[in-house]
Amino acid sequence: MDETLTITAMGAQGDGVAERHGQAVHVPGALPGETVRADLDGARAVDVEVLTPSPERVVPPCRHFAVCGGCKLQHWADEPYRAWKRQKVVDALARQGLDIAVDPLVPGAPCSRRRATFSMLRRPEGVLFGFQQAGSHAVVDIAECHVVVPVLIRARGALKALGRALLPVMGARARPVPVTVTVTETGLDVAVGSGFRLTDEGRQAAIGIALKANLARLAVQGEVLAETRKPIVRFDGIAVPLPPGGFLQASAAAEAAMREQVIAHISGGKAIADLFSGCGTFALPLSRLAAVHAVEADASALTALDAGWRMATGERLRQVTTERRDLFTRPVTARELGRFDGLVFDPPRAGAEAQARQIATSSVERVVAVSCEPATLARDLRILMDGGYRIVSLTPFDQFLWSPHVEVVALLERAG
Repeated sequence: MDETLTITAMGAQGDGVAERHGQAVHVPGALPGETVRADLDGARAVDVEVLTPSPERVVPPCRHFAVCGGCKLQHWADEPYRAWKRQKVVDALARQGLDIAVDPLVPGAPCSRRRATFSMLRRPEGVLFGFQQAGSHAVVDIAECHVVVPVLIRARGALKALGRALLPVMGARARPVPVTVTVTETGLDVAVGSGFRLTDEGRQAAIGIALKANLARLAVQGEVLAETRKPIVRFDGIAVPLPPGGFLQASAAAEAAMREQVIAHISGGKAIADLFSGCGTFALPLSRLAAVHAVEADASALTALDAGWRMATGERLRQVTTERRDLFTRPVTARELGRFDGLVFDPPRAGAEAQARQIATSSVERVVAVSCEPATLARDLRILMDGGYRIVSLTPFDQFLWSPHVEVVALLERAG
């Protein structure tokens, strides 16, 4: 049954929200202030027709928008879109009872994402390579993308060739295979995920394609099939050999802006802890200022970090030590943190509740919290503030352009 709905707000996941009989209805592709006609599937609208468009509606730059699930908000003007992203952080803090000043959103730039996870399927008619439709296993075979750096789209032909070599023809219900592609200083690092049987014939064909396409490295289901050059990334000029599937901030520009805040806040300390350190995004640049102890659960990431530190022979870096440790089950204790005067933590989306409780009772003077999930960050900040820390500044970064996701950097000091 057709329903006419008025959009009153933008939901947390980038859908318009209307009210019907006291219940919220989520309307994909709608903007606040619009009137739409749609069918309802429970609390979600389908077959949406915009009757009265918002003056904030703009023409999306990408031909695949509204079909591809990679972007949700290309149709919204910059100013209200950025205000909404900042407000997501404000609202997350408010839910924890925190009334904290939030800086303006640091905007992201189109065509700047250096790392993306695509989806790939092989159908009888050919290989589909792109992003999945929202709520579906269907893959949109993209010919352009206004989020990733252009070299990733130029590699589309070689990546499809890999799909033809590796993947069997898949049925209609088959799940897409993830393909993570990272732009490094020495070339493309390609990691093909699981979901199919890797044959000897497919392995040999894929190696030939990787060599022909001049990929720096090709890994399939965790196995490195070809590595003509070690994929190298730089953290503030310090070269690091990236491990297969290693974590990397999605945008080099956002990484640099966040690092600038981190360094400015921590500078002056003699010993710094970097928890959830990854490959050394913050640890290595910080070692120009002080001794750094990097803690991370991923052994390959710590190996890369240590290699980067040892390779930096022309740099005046202080001592960097590493420790493999699952900080969710065995956080660094307040007593262990007593030797540090500065600390950085950058956990996954789940946040760092157990670790935050240890930091809250520690003597560390300055703390930087980096997060890609405002809700768990707000929870962790509540713990730290209850433990005697105060927020110096809190800045959101639009590292994930046109998506509902937002990165945040919070600077804290121990009060009085």
